[in-house]
Amino acid sequence: MTAADTIGQVSADRVLVIACGMIAREVLAVKERLDLAHIDLTCLPAEFHYYPERIPPAMDRAIAEAKADGYRHIFAGYADCGTGGMLDVVLERHGVERIAGPHCFAFYQGGAAFEAVADADMTAFYMTDFLCRQFEAFFIKPLGLDRHPELAADYFGNYEKVVYLAQTDDPDLDRVAEGAAERLGLAYERRFTGYGDLPAALGEAAKRPA
Repeated sequence: MTAADTIGQVSADRVLVIACGMIAREVLAVKERLDLAHIDLTCLPAEFHYYPERIPPAMDRAIAEAKADGYRHIFAGYADCGTGGMLDVVLERHGVERIAGPHCFAFYQGGAAFEAVADADMTAFYMTDFLCRQFEAFFIKPLGLDRHPELAADYFGNYEKVVYLAQTDDPDLDRVAEGAAERLGLAYERRFTGYGDLPAALGEAAKRPA
Protein backbone atom coordinates (compact mmCIF):
# COMPACT_ATOMS: atom_id res chain seq x y z
CA MET A 1 0.00 0.00 0.00
CA THR A 2 3.01 2.32 0.19
CA ALA A 3 5.01 3.82 -2.64
CA ALA A 4 8.10 1.81 -1.81
CA ASP A 5 8.69 -1.15 -4.09
CA THR A 6 12.29 -1.66 -3.06
CA ILE A 7 14.21 -0.73 0.07
CA GLY A 8 15.48 2.82 0.09
CA GLN A 9 13.64 3.91 -3.04
CA VAL A 10 11.21 6.41 -1.47
CA SER A 11 11.77 10.00 -2.53
CA ALA A 12 12.50 12.45 0.26
CA ASP A 13 9.27 14.40 -0.15
CA ARG A 14 6.97 11.41 0.48
CA VAL A 15 5.01 11.30 3.73
CA LEU A 16 3.74 7.99 5.06
CA VAL A 17 0.61 7.94 7.20
CA ILE A 18 0.30 4.76 9.27
CA ALA A 19 -3.37 4.81 10.20
CA CYS A 20 -6.06 2.81 11.86
CA GLY A 21 -8.00 0.85 9.27
CA MET A 22 -11.18 2.43 10.64
CA ILE A 23 -10.20 5.81 9.19
CA ALA A 24 -8.59 4.70 5.92
CA ARG A 25 -11.44 5.95 3.73
CA GLU A 26 -11.45 9.27 5.54
CA VAL A 27 -7.69 9.75 5.23
CA LEU A 28 -7.93 9.13 1.49
CA ALA A 29 -10.85 11.56 1.21
CA VAL A 30 -8.92 14.28 3.02
CA LYS A 31 -5.84 13.55 0.92
CA GLU A 32 -7.86 14.12 -2.24
CA ARG A 33 -9.64 17.19 -0.88
CA LEU A 34 -6.38 18.89 0.15
CA ASP A 35 -4.48 17.66 -2.91
CA LEU A 36 -1.85 15.91 -0.78
CA ALA A 37 -0.51 13.75 -3.58
CA HIS A 38 2.78 13.19 -1.77
CA ILE A 39 1.07 11.34 1.10
CA ASP A 40 1.12 7.55 1.10
CA LEU A 41 -1.13 5.47 3.33
CA THR A 42 -0.76 2.13 5.04
CA CYS A 43 -3.09 0.82 7.73
CA LEU A 44 -3.05 -1.37 10.79
CA PRO A 45 -6.04 -3.69 11.19
CA ALA A 46 -9.32 -2.00 12.08
CA GLU A 47 -10.02 -4.80 14.57
CA PHE A 48 -7.36 -3.30 16.85
CA HIS A 49 -10.23 -1.05 17.92
CA TYR A 50 -11.12 -4.01 20.16
CA TYR A 51 -7.53 -4.78 21.14
CA PRO A 52 -5.75 -1.46 21.82
CA GLU A 53 -2.85 -3.27 23.47
CA ARG A 54 -1.92 -4.52 19.99
CA ILE A 55 -1.56 -1.03 18.55
CA PRO A 56 1.81 0.03 20.05
CA PRO A 57 3.81 -3.07 19.06
CA ALA A 58 2.22 -3.12 15.61
CA MET A 59 3.00 0.58 15.15
CA ASP A 60 6.57 -0.03 16.30
CA ARG A 61 7.02 -2.68 13.61
CA ALA A 62 5.29 -0.61 10.94
CA ILE A 63 7.49 2.42 11.60
CA ALA A 64 10.65 0.31 11.54
CA GLU A 65 9.58 -1.23 8.22
CA ALA A 66 8.73 2.19 6.78
CA LYS A 67 12.13 3.57 7.74
CA ALA A 68 13.79 0.54 6.16
CA ASP A 69 11.82 1.32 3.00
CA GLY A 70 13.32 4.79 3.01
CA TYR A 71 10.57 6.94 4.51
CA ARG A 72 12.01 9.89 6.39
CA HIS A 73 8.69 11.46 7.31
CA ILE A 74 6.04 9.34 9.03
CA PHE A 75 2.81 10.35 10.73
CA ALA A 76 0.55 8.19 12.91
CA GLY A 77 -3.11 8.26 11.89
CA TYR A 78 -4.18 7.48 15.43
CA ALA A 79 -5.21 9.26 18.58
CA ASP A 80 -4.33 7.49 21.85
CA CYS A 81 -7.13 5.02 21.06
CA GLY A 82 -7.20 3.25 24.41
CA THR A 83 -3.48 2.50 24.62
CA GLY A 84 -3.10 4.37 27.90
CA GLY A 85 -0.13 6.39 26.65
CA MET A 86 1.77 3.36 25.39
CA LEU A 87 1.37 4.44 21.77
CA ASP A 88 3.01 7.76 22.64
CA VAL A 89 5.98 5.90 24.14
CA VAL A 90 6.53 4.15 20.80
CA LEU A 91 6.02 7.29 18.75
CA GLU A 92 8.34 9.37 20.90
CA ARG A 93 11.08 6.79 20.51
CA HIS A 94 10.75 7.03 16.73
CA GLY A 95 10.21 10.78 16.57
CA VAL A 96 6.76 10.35 15.03
CA GLU A 97 3.72 12.50 15.79
CA ARG A 98 0.04 11.53 15.89
CA ILE A 99 -3.41 13.10 15.79
CA ALA A 100 -4.15 14.90 19.05
CA GLY A 101 -6.87 13.52 21.30
CA PRO A 102 -8.00 10.38 23.09
CA HIS A 103 -9.73 8.64 20.15
CA CYS A 104 -11.31 9.16 16.74
CA PHE A 105 -14.67 10.01 18.30
CA ALA A 106 -12.95 13.05 19.79
CA PHE A 107 -11.01 14.25 16.77
CA TYR A 108 -13.98 13.78 14.45
CA GLN A 109 -15.96 16.16 16.63
CA GLY A 110 -13.00 18.46 17.15
CA GLY A 111 -11.10 18.64 20.41
CA ALA A 112 -12.93 21.61 21.89
CA ALA A 113 -16.37 20.34 20.82
CA PHE A 114 -15.65 16.92 22.31
CA GLU A 115 -14.57 18.41 25.62
CA ALA A 116 -17.82 20.37 25.75
CA VAL A 117 -19.99 17.25 25.43
CA ALA A 118 -17.77 14.64 27.08
CA ASP A 119 -19.66 14.56 30.37
CA ALA A 120 -23.07 14.48 28.71
CA ASP A 121 -21.88 11.69 26.41
CA MET A 122 -20.63 9.39 29.14
CA THR A 123 -23.50 7.00 28.34
CA ALA A 124 -23.32 7.46 24.57
CA PHE A 125 -22.50 4.63 22.18
CA TYR A 126 -20.66 6.34 19.33
CA MET A 127 -20.93 5.29 15.73
CA THR A 128 -19.05 6.65 12.72
CA ASP A 129 -19.42 6.12 8.99
CA PHE A 130 -17.06 3.15 9.25
CA LEU A 131 -18.94 1.60 12.15
CA CYS A 132 -22.23 2.02 10.31
CA ARG A 133 -20.80 0.22 7.30
CA GLN A 134 -19.40 -2.52 9.52
CA PHE A 135 -22.11 -2.66 12.19
CA GLU A 136 -23.00 -6.29 11.57
CA ALA A 137 -19.38 -7.43 11.23
CA PHE A 138 -18.02 -5.38 14.13
CA PHE A 139 -20.80 -5.66 16.68
CA ILE A 140 -23.75 -7.91 15.89
CA LYS A 141 -21.97 -11.08 14.81
CA PRO A 142 -18.97 -10.97 17.19
CA LEU A 143 -21.32 -10.41 20.14
CA GLY A 144 -23.68 -13.13 18.98
CA LEU A 145 -26.62 -10.74 18.74
CA ASP A 146 -27.62 -12.23 15.40
CA ARG A 147 -28.34 -15.47 17.25
CA HIS A 148 -29.29 -14.09 20.67
CA PRO A 149 -30.72 -10.58 20.30
CA GLU A 150 -31.85 -10.67 23.93
CA LEU A 151 -28.21 -10.21 24.94
CA ALA A 152 -28.32 -6.60 23.73
CA ALA A 153 -29.58 -5.51 27.14
CA ASP A 154 -26.58 -7.15 28.81
CA TYR A 155 -24.02 -5.65 26.44
CA PHE A 156 -25.55 -2.20 26.05
CA GLY A 157 -27.53 -1.79 29.26
CA ASN A 158 -25.28 0.98 30.56
CA TYR A 159 -25.72 3.09 27.43
CA GLU A 160 -28.56 5.55 27.00
CA LYS A 161 -28.17 6.70 23.41
CA VAL A 162 -26.54 6.01 20.08
CA VAL A 163 -24.71 9.08 18.79
CA TYR A 164 -23.91 8.85 15.10
CA LEU A 165 -20.93 11.06 14.27
CA ALA A 166 -21.49 11.40 10.54
CA GLN A 167 -18.51 12.14 8.32
CA THR A 168 -20.71 12.30 5.22
CA ASP A 169 -24.35 12.83 4.35
CA ASP A 170 -25.38 9.33 3.36
CA PRO A 171 -29.03 8.32 3.83
CA ASP A 172 -28.09 4.64 3.82
CA LEU A 173 -25.71 5.11 6.73
CA ASP A 174 -28.30 7.22 8.53
CA ARG A 175 -30.72 4.33 8.32
CA VAL A 176 -28.13 1.91 9.68
CA ALA A 177 -27.43 4.16 12.66
CA GLU A 178 -31.11 4.70 13.39
CA GLY A 179 -31.74 0.99 13.06
CA ALA A 180 -28.87 0.25 15.42
CA ALA A 181 -30.36 2.51 18.07
CA GLU A 182 -33.74 0.83 17.72
CA ARG A 183 -32.18 -2.62 17.76
CA LEU A 184 -30.24 -1.85 20.93
CA GLY A 185 -33.15 -0.11 22.63
CA LEU A 186 -31.38 3.24 22.86
CA ALA A 187 -32.25 6.83 22.04
CA TYR A 188 -30.78 8.22 18.83
CA GLU A 189 -28.85 11.37 17.96
CA ARG A 190 -27.09 12.30 14.75
CA ARG A 191 -24.27 14.84 14.64
CA PHE A 192 -22.69 15.83 11.36
CA THR A 193 -18.99 16.25 12.13
CA GLY A 194 -17.38 15.92 8.72
CA TYR A 195 -13.73 15.00 9.18
CA GLY A 196 -13.26 17.16 12.26
CA ASP A 197 -9.61 17.76 13.14
CA LEU A 198 -8.34 15.20 10.60
CA PRO A 199 -7.77 17.65 7.70
CA ALA A 200 -5.78 20.03 9.89
CA ALA A 201 -3.69 17.19 11.31
CA LEU A 202 -2.90 15.71 7.90
CA GLY A 203 -2.31 19.10 6.36
CA GLU A 204 0.19 19.98 9.09
CA ALA A 205 1.92 16.62 8.80
CA ALA A 206 2.19 16.99 5.04
CA LYS A 207 3.92 20.38 5.10
CA ARG A 208 6.56 19.67 7.73
CA PRO A 209 10.05 19.24 6.28
CA ALA A 210 11.34 15.68 6.21
